[in-house]
This record gives sequence, C-alpha cells and structure tokens, in this order.
Amino acid sequence: MVGGGSSKSDISFAGTFASSAFAACFAEVCTIPLDTAKVRLQLQKQPVIGDVIALPKYRGMLGTVATIAREEGLSALWKGIVPGLQRQCVNGGLRIALYDPVKSFYVGPDHVGDVPLSKKILAGFTTGAMAIAVANPTDLVKVRLQSEGKLPPGVPRRYTGSLNAYSTIVRQEGVGALWTGIGPNITRNGIINAAELASYDQVKQTILKIPGFTDNVLTHLLAGLGAGFFAVCVGSPVDVVKSRMMGDSSYKSTIDCFIKTLKNDGPFAFYKGFIPNFGRLGSWNVIMFLTLEQAKKYVKRLESA
Repeated sequence: MVGGGSSKSDISFAGTFASSAFAACFAEVCTIPLDTAKVRLQLQKQPVIGDVIALPKYRGMLGTVATIAREEGLSALWKGIVPGLQRQCVNGGLRIALYDPVKSFYVGPDHVGDVPLSKKILAGFTTGAMAIAVANPTDLVKVRLQSEGKLPPGVPRRYTGSLNAYSTIVRQEGVGALWTGIGPNITRNGIINAAELASYDQVKQTILKIPGFTDNVLTHLLAGLGAGFFAVCVGSPVDVVKSRMMGDSSYKSTIDCFIKTLKNDGPFAFYKGFIPNFGRLGSWNVIMFLTLEQAKKYVKRLESA
C-alpha cells in the first residue's frame, strides 16, 4: 500500500479507488480557496501603464484571498469546486488506486522486500499521467471558472456553471478543446504525482524504521508534509504553464507558453504563487493522506467482515 514499502495493497482495487476518491474530494473542499488564489497569481501578468510598471492586483497568498473575498464575495473562493470534485473523483481515484498495481508491475512478481525509490517514482509518474489523460476536461473547466475575476457592470460571465462551461467549450471550440493543455498537464500531473506518492511512500517507510515511531497520525502528518513540499518544488514551473494555457487560449503550444512567460515575466514567473501553492499542496496532502489512511482502514474492516 502507499507508504508501506511493499508493492502490494491489502485491500481491493475498488476499495482503494473509493477511499482515494473520497480522500481527494475531502481535501479539495478544504483547500480550494488556496487553489483559487494560486491560479489567480499564476495567470496574473506584469501590469504596464504606458512606460510604467504598475503594482499587481494580487499580492501574496493571503492578499489574493482577501482581494477575491472583498471584491467578489467569499463564495468566489470556491469557484470551480464542482469540476474540482469531478476531477478528484476521476484523477484522485485513479492515480492513487493504480499506484500499487503499477508499482508491482515494475518490480516484478518475484520481488521481495522494500521497493526501490526509482520504481516508486516511475510508478507515480505513470499513474499520474494516465489519470489526468482521462480527467483533463474537468481540470480545464475548473481553471476557467477560477480564472474569472470581478467583471465590469453589464459584462456577462463566460460560463454560468460547470455544465454550461463543458457545453460552451464543445460548441464554440470543439470537443478537442476539452484537452487543451494536455501536454503540460500530463507532465505536471506525472511529476507531481511521482513526487507526492513516491515521497510519501519513502518518507513514511523511513519514519517507520525509526525506534518509537508507529503507523499513526503523526507519521502520516510528517509524510504528507514531505510529499507536498517535494511536489511543489519540482512541479511549480509546469503548473504555471498548465494554468496559463488553460486560462488563456492565445498560446499556441506548451513551448510557446513557456517562451512567452520567460520573455515577458522572467524566470521567477514559473514560481509565481509558490507559497500559496505549497500552502495548498502541503495542506492538501496532509488532509488527503490522513483521510486516505483512515478510509482504507475502514474499507479493510468492511472487506474482512
């Protein structure tokens, strides 16, 4: 199971999928205000008035949250929650539930002992890429809903809700548009999933070898924080490119978005929203893994009853 060092799960695939989807959705509900702030910071471009560079509208995690709440109301912080939950049901369920089977495939049926870190990373990248290839439309709609700020009076919003967003995108841009940003999203999700699951797996395995530590909430908390930190460090640049491509259809390709971002906003733009991203992913991982561990224990009891 994830974090046990073994390549085999002790509950069924269906049970792991249900536990993973539930844990991911619960974490999403708790942390989406920080995710909304992260998306706004990543999509924000350097404001220029004439020859003068103006101060950006959104500044820092708490400042962005406060600005959104003040200008658009508290409910705006939960923009995109419906497609966000749809995304977590599909992406969260698949990427975590497939991790142990794929890890077992990479080490082979005759493997005994702890799984090498390299195999954990490879399994995490594989399942992350597979899951988001299916869930990309939900991610696209979530980002588009989150990216809309306060509009001038009389200007209608692009979408009235998630279902309207799906139908509008298909009608105006074609079915293929639902997979806009699939390249950077597969890269981003593969990298972040590898960082999250492999680091959680490895950190938990290491902690459990320290005398006095057991498979309890403290161990899950420390391993979850480690997973969030590694995920943000390695995944932030591709996350910025993904958010910009999904929020702005003017970019022709992943490379075009990368070059324009680097040219117009500088290299530090790829770590825009790093603190809210870590605040979000760190807390998301802690909540998700704590919930996942308890959910799997509950499912194990049900399956063994």
